[in-house]
Amino acid sequence: MNTTTSYEIDLVKANTSKINSVDFENLTFGRVFTDHMFVCDFKDGRWQKPQIMPYQAMTFEPSARVFHYGQAVFEGMKAYKDDNGKVFLFRPEQNFERINKSAARMAIPEFPKEYFFKGLETLLNLDTEWIKPGLDNSLYLRPFVIATEPAISASPAEEYRFMIICSPAKAYYNEPVRVLFAEKFSRSADGGVGFAKAAGNYGAQFYPTSLAQKKGFQQIIWTDASTHDYLEEAGTMNIFFRIGDTLITAPNNDRILDGVTRKSVIQLAKDLNIDCEVRRVSVKEIKDAAMDGSLKEIFGAGTAAVISPVSAFEHAGDVFEIPVTNDSYATLFKSTLLNIQHNLADDKHGWRYEVK
Repeated sequence: MNTTTSYEIDLVKANTSKINSVDFENLTFGRVFTDHMFVCDFKDGRWQKPQIMPYQAMTFEPSARVFHYGQAVFEGMKAYKDDNGKVFLFRPEQNFERINKSAARMAIPEFPKEYFFKGLETLLNLDTEWIKPGLDNSLYLRPFVIATEPAISASPAEEYRFMIICSPAKAYYNEPVRVLFAEKFSRSADGGVGFAKAAGNYGAQFYPTSLAQKKGFQQIIWTDASTHDYLEEAGTMNIFFRIGDTLITAPNNDRILDGVTRKSVIQLAKDLNIDCEVRRVSVKEIKDAAMDGSLKEIFGAGTAAVISPVSAFEHAGDVFEIPVTNDSYATLFKSTLLNIQHNLADDKHGWRYEVK
C-alpha cells in the first residue's frame, strides 16, 4: 500500500480496485461499496488527524457504547458526474450543518467543516471512476458517527469515530409505492430526536413497516404521535400532497427531519409559480380530497429516491387509489432536480458544489 499525506489527511491507497467486478447496470441499493473510506477518531477531547484507507471491516470492543446506548448519527448525500467528467455534490453545506445538529442532540462532538469537505473531496477524487454519468446514476455517500469508547456506563462517550463510505446507486424506486397511514405506531414524539438523523429513529420504523408490507403496502406515512390525526413523514422521506393545483407539506418541528430535497422542492415550486403551503395536513383532509377527486398526487422527497410517487393509500380500512395525472408535479420536480444535480440545467440558487 502507498502511504502519503494529502490535504492534511493520511492517505493509504488500495493496491487493487474491485470496480471491474461490479455490474453497474444491476445494482442493489447500498450493497456495493467503493475502494476507499474516510475515518477520523475523536479522543482526548479532540478530533484526530483524518485518514482515507481501503474499505475494510473494523474491530470494536463488545462494550463500545454505540452497541448499548445508540449514540450514532448519519447523513445521506449523493455525488453526480456530468458528461464532461465533472463531479458535483448537491447542497452539501446542508448535510454538514444537519449532521452536526443531529450530533449535538445526541451529545456527540461536532465535526470540523474543513475535515468534512476535504475528506469528501479527497475521497471522491480517489474513487471518481465509481461515479458514472447519466441521470439514473449517482454515488451515494454515507457520512456517520458512532460512539466507540469501551464502557457500558449510561452516559455520553468520550471517544467516537466519524466515517464516510460510498456506494454506487441507480434509481431507488422505479415504480409508485402504496402506503399505509399510521394509526397506532409513531416515528417520533414531541421533544424527542425525530428531527435528527439518529440511527435509532430508523430502526424503530422497521417493525411497523414490516406489518404494512404484509398487507401489500411498501411504506408508512407517519402521523403525529399525540393524536394520529396529522400526516408528517413517509417512511424515510418527507411527504408532499397536491390538492387541486396546490402543493402542501407539513411544517418542520422536532418530529420531522429537515430534508434537503424537501427544501429544494419548496423553492422549485416558488420558482415555477406553483402554490405551496407549509402547514399541518390532516388525515381527514386527504381522505376527503381523495373522495371528492381533488387529491391529484402524493409523493415522497428524499436523497435516495429524490421523488417517489404514491399510487394508493389506506387508512382505517379505507383504500384510495390515486389516478395518474398528465401534469404530474412529482415528475416535474424530479426532472428539474436531476437536471440541476447532473449539470444539465441552470443552477440559479448555487446548489451545485463542484468537486475540484
